[in-house]
This record gives sequence, C-alpha cells and structure tokens, in this order.
Amino acid sequence: MNAADVIATRLYAAGVRHAFGIPGGEVLTLIDALERAGIRFILTKHENAAGFMAEGAWHATGAPAVLVATVGPGIANAFNVVANAEQDRVPLIVLSGMVDPAEALTYTHQVFDHGAVFARVCKASFIALQGAVDVMIDKAVRIAMSPRKGPVHIDLPIAIAAADQPDARGVLQLPAAPSAPAGVELAQARERLAAATKPLIIAGLDVLEEPNGPAALRDFAEAHQIPMLTTYKAKGILPEEHPLCLGGHGLSPKSDSIVMPLLAEADCILALGYDPIEMRTGWRDPWDPSKVIEFAHAENAHDMHHSALSWICSITGALASLEGVAPARVWRDRPAEVRAALAEAFSPTGDWGPDHAMRAMLKVLPQDVICSVDSGAHRILLSQQSFCQTPRSLIQSTGLCTMGCALPLALGHKVAAPDRPAVCFIGDACLEMTLGEFATLRDSGVPVVIVVFVDQSLSLIELKQRRSGMQNRGVDFDGTDFAALARLYGGEATTVRDPEAAADAMQAALQAERFSLIEVELPRRAYDGLF
Repeated sequence: MNAADVIATRLYAAGVRHAFGIPGGEVLTLIDALERAGIRFILTKHENAAGFMAEGAWHATGAPAVLVATVGPGIANAFNVVANAEQDRVPLIVLSGMVDPAEALTYTHQVFDHGAVFARVCKASFIALQGAVDVMIDKAVRIAMSPRKGPVHIDLPIAIAAADQPDARGVLQLPAAPSAPAGVELAQARERLAAATKPLIIAGLDVLEEPNGPAALRDFAEAHQIPMLTTYKAKGILPEEHPLCLGGHGLSPKSDSIVMPLLAEADCILALGYDPIEMRTGWRDPWDPSKVIEFAHAENAHDMHHSALSWICSITGALASLEGVAPARVWRDRPAEVRAALAEAFSPTGDWGPDHAMRAMLKVLPQDVICSVDSGAHRILLSQQSFCQTPRSLIQSTGLCTMGCALPLALGHKVAAPDRPAVCFIGDACLEMTLGEFATLRDSGVPVVIVVFVDQSLSLIELKQRRSGMQNRGVDFDGTDFAALARLYGGEATTVRDPEAAADAMQAALQAERFSLIEVELPRRAYDGLF
C-alpha cells in the first residue's frame, strides 16, 4: 500500500465519500487512490468552489470535508475557502501536491512554501513523511474534527505519494467533545439559575458540533420553558415556529433593536456554545457579565463579551450538570411580544421586492429542504425571513462572510445527500463570481435550484456608502442574462417579477430533473429599510 492509498483508506474509514478539487500532475496518484478507496472525486472549476462543495458535503454527512489541489496556483486559489473554514469551524482536510523537497532545492517553477502560507489559517499543517503517513492522516483528521473544528493542510510530495508504506496502525479514533463542567463555581451557576425569574438562552454553533447537542438543548429549554435566540448558523435547534424560539440574529440592526432590550431585561443568560464570530460589532458586550453562565468549546480569546461564570466543556455535559435545577419563575408575555415584533418587522412591505420574493418561495419549500445563502444584503434578510425546522438547514458563511459560497455549498450538499432538495439563494454579484460552476452542475447532473436576486448592485456596500455620505462608486454593474446562461449550460430557467410567479417558479424548479435557475428581477435600492 502506497502513501496515497493510506490517506485514502483512512479518510474512507472516517466516513468520507466525496472529495472535490482540480487535478494536476502532482496529485494524480492521490486522486486514483481516493477513487479506488470508494471516495468519489468531483471535478470543479475553481479550488475555492471545491472547498465550499466539500463543506456542503460535510454538512450533509458529518464526515470531514476534503479538498484536493495541485501545486502553485491550485493551492493558492484555495486560500479563501481555507480561511473561511477556520472562521466558520469547518473540518476541512486540504490535500495538496508538492514538489519533492530535494527537487525544490534547485527547481523553482510553481514552488512556494504551502505550509507557511496556510499556517495562520489552519489548525495544523503537515508534510507527508515516509513511514509515518498513517500517523499523519489520523492526526490530521483528529485535529480537524476536535472542538472547535477547523482546517488542516497536508502536503503530499510526489515521490512519497507513490512510495510503499509499512502496514497501517490501528483504527482511527475521532475526538470526543470537551468534558462536563466541574469545580466549586458550578454550585454558583446552579444557584443563579434557580433564582432566575427572567432566564434566557443564547445558543451558537458549538451546540451543533455534538451529536446530541441540539436535542439535549431543545429538551432543556422545553422542560424549563426558557426562551432561546440563536446565531444564524445555529438556527433550527428549536423549530423557529416554536413559541420559545426567538429566531436567529447577528447582522440585522432591525432585529437587534428588538432582541437587545430583552438581553438587558434578562436576569440569567445561559450562553450555550455561543461563538460571537458570527456577530456584527453591535454585539460587543451585549450583557452584564454578572448575569451570564457560559459553556463553550474554546476559551474566550475574542473579548467580544465576558461572563462571570464560564467553562470550556461539552454542551451536553453542561446541560447535564444543571439537571434538577429549575428557574424560580419564567417570563410571561415578553417572549411572545418579541416574536410578534420580529414577525411585524420583517413582514413584506410595498408591492414588490426581495422580501416579497423570499416570503413567497419559502412558503412552498418542503420541510426537508436544505438552503444555502450567499453573502450580502439578501443573506441578512433571508436569515431573518427563513424559519428553519432543523439545524444546518440554512448553511452560509457567517464567520468570514465570503462571497461566492452559496452555489458550491448547495451543490456539495446535494452530491452527498441526493434525496434532499437543495436550494441556493444568491445575489447577482455572487453568482458572477461562481458562473464556472454551472459546468459542474451540468457535468454532475445534480438538480440544485438557484434563486438569483438581480438588482445590478453590491447592495449592502452601496447602502453603507450612502449612509457614510460617500458618492456611488464601484458598486453598480451592468446586467447579466443569467437565465440564458443557465439554459446554455443545460439548465432550466425562468424570470419572475411578482410573488405569485416566484412561488410558481419554485414549485416547478423543485420538480426538475436538472438544475434550475429562478431570476428575481428587483429595482435598485430594493433592500432599503428591510433589515
């Protein structure tokens, strides 16, 4: 068994069934090994998109995401998605080809230090060494999957890839979540919760990283009737139509104006797996630290907020440590008032706009749909409009907030979970960044639904320009006929200009056997006042 085979078989044992990327001569042995091990290699049109497809597959399966890139420009193209994986807590295994170190002493074509480039955004970076490839790949997977999850880079020299390796050692053991909280301060936390009359939960991404985390938190909230708000990525821990769910928040000033007063009123806040990397600057110091009991997977190195009582531990273990404790009283009408205020704030206004289109299309989506959304004004609005029934049913880039993620996220998820409907919501500028992946849709035959909001502007940036009193510069562009392009690549397409047509188009697209595009035509400045 050669080194590439060892890597491939160990990844397969970790649950990986798909890898994404673009081949080069330096990774041909690896790609061959992946396919022989039962891991399908998906050819993409850009390494950045390949990384997001890998992330989409991880959301679908829970197995590590795998990106394959060749030397030089190949691996350089991947930097954005690797940085995204670091900020968005994605266990991305980045496998890059490498010119043999001895050769690189005198041969410089396409050669640079991959590990040095990725050192600041990866949890670890390895160079495969003869006789230790099994140890290396096991460590890489374990590090990537350990809380908080993140990317790990592996350079595979050409000669090592094809070199025979000793028999691989035992079975890979994936990491467990941190242990339960302990110590004398735990009694203080229990006393604080028992004395509470206005308790509140704010839940974040760490909850989703534990297999039983969402269910345990849902049971806890319902047992004690404690209302819960979440970050965007934690949406769906409670079905968002649940009376205790106060929705997802983080980037909308309009929603902040409603929920921030609630944080001030609460007398006991349970911060469960909450990571403020998803939040805008308005979420700096959002509460009185003396009221907060925090359980998270990593220490507070951000200083966005502070907590008088805080533990690095598993969320399920934290909830178990509070067993037998109930608040003295719970809120009466206030959570319902907040839900009503949020519903009113994000109700569609006027005759036609992105809010009308979103509301009409979201109403006809099936319960098991997976949606992705790209960065921009449409993402903030959709994150407030969408009512998630389950965790990870609205996937997005919330740490790095990078453009060009939604289409490959939906595509990768659909490849890994073909029976689940996948819908991508994307702005026109974001789609123009990823048009090459129309070819990946064509070649894969994956029936993803693409909804593109067309207003010929970087709307969120244009809005910031106006608010700063600046001239309109560098944010507007000419229109692209996305429907025609989709048809050229073998997809179906339609253009809509009213809510009824939007709903009809979505229903038809969900039945299509190939990819479909719904072009939503909007007026300029259509997002003003909506979020």
